[in-house]
Amino acid sequence: MEAKRTQKTDIKLPKNTLEAIIESYTRESGVRELEKKIGKILRKSARQYATDGYFAKTEIKPGDLYEFLGAPEYTRDKYQGNEYAGVVTGLAWTAVGGEILFVETSLSRGKGGRLTLTGNLGDVMKESAMLALEYIKAHASILDLDEEIFENWNIHIHVPEGAIPKDGPSAGITMATSLASALTQRKVKANIAMTGEITLRGKVLPWVASRRRYWQPNVPESKGNHHECREQKEHR
Repeated sequence: MEAKRTQKTDIKLPKNTLEAIIESYTRESGVRELEKKIGKILRKSARQYATDGYFAKTEIKPGDLYEFLGAPEYTRDKYQGNEYAGVVTGLAWTAVGGEILFVETSLSRGKGGRLTLTGNLGDVMKESAMLALEYIKAHASILDLDEEIFENWNIHIHVPEGAIPKDGPSAGITMATSLASALTQRKVKANIAMTGEITLRGKVLPWVASRRRYWQPNVPESKGNHHECREQKEHR
């Protein structure tokens, strides 16, 4: 603030404003970009003080950020509910924090049962989709599926935001659930998110956990992750 010729008592940035800056105007694991955005706010305030002799705003609220920083540069996916069969919410790890993603499966009539994968998916994620489909084919009776559905319907799996590359094995259970939901036309229970690699036997492997600040109680946990889940709950 000294570099911008302002004092600590001149401009206040409440916690919710800092969170809004981080959420909508930065995407990095460090704080360099955050520092630049705060500096931009202080420079504009200092310029306005030099011109008019007073600060128009001494407390910057989230609603004021557009005036100082312009339109939000980033948006996060928000839970949209499970209104359609075949749509499932997954969890993803990125270099700048956790995200949710949506896996969508649709069916269209066609001979041969072609599987189409879209959404800029990496090789590992494509393998997860194929593995999920093979598991469901092998256990069609559990879902009361007519095996002819795989010959007469094409399957399309899509993960939105195709401009962002996606990869990793942890979408396996999400893709399997999305496929099962589309094929049975049963909607997935609301407010459920999932992550985990699956095997050809239908086992969900434990995920690698890192300590989170917030805990989402509606995430089904694998038995192999019981100790991580318990530890995270204790650190809420």
